Amino acid sequence: MSSPSLRLGSVAPDFSADTTQGRINFHEWIGDSWAILFSHPADFTPVCTTELGEVSRRAADFAKRNVKVIGLSANDLSSHEGWIKDINSVGNTDLKFPIIADADRKVSVLYDMLDQQDATNIDGKGLPFTATVSNMLLSKIRTVFIIDPAKKIRLTLSYPAAVGRNFDEIIRAVDALQLGDNYRIATPVNWQPGQDVIVNAAVKDDEAKKLFPDYKAVLPYLRTTEDPSRKA
Repeated sequence: MSSPSLRLGSVAPDFSADTTQGRINFHEWIGDSWAILFSHPADFTPVCTTELGEVSRRAADFAKRNVKVIGLSANDLSSHEGWIKDINSVGNTDLKFPIIADADRKVSVLYDMLDQQDATNIDGKGLPFTATVSNMLLSKIRTVFIIDPAKKIRLTLSYPAAVGRNFDEIIRAVDALQLGDNYRIATPVNWQPGQDVIVNAAVKDDEAKKLFPDYKAVLPYLRTTEDPSRKA
């Protein structure tokens, strides 16, 4: 199996796949929205069950940011449907976003979601898992991709099987990316929406005075300003 070299700024590979909401073409499904694609090793895994419930409960948070979410797990649709019942029960939710049926690992390979360093990390058909199912102590990857409306990969995160993903941080990253796209700024350490931001290093001082009249020069290369979206 081979996969493309995916880096920040790469076009997210397009694909067609069956999901719990019907067959999709990925780029068409994204449309003019942002998208978050996040993978799971298999259905009925404990950490992932809690994660999918959290994503479902936060549907309004994603919607107001124009973000579509889509999960992926290496099982078929009938298995997904059974798993969703557990997710809804445990998470006290009603999961509405699609989950890709990737039993043949085609999308997982396309997005390089597989850790193939362990030659034993394969199923009965010889296909690699996206994470260890039989031994959760082994460090296998579960991946998050944030993709913009131009279908460019803007952020990736890879988690081991035993560490639950932090969707507060993932939403915060979306906020930072969208703010940076709308204004010529960067966000500092531990930034939260509404807090001060950094003037983009590519903006010269003369232009910065026009764009951000009240900016402060902490250092010649570190200039801060109020979150410009608060004035919009």
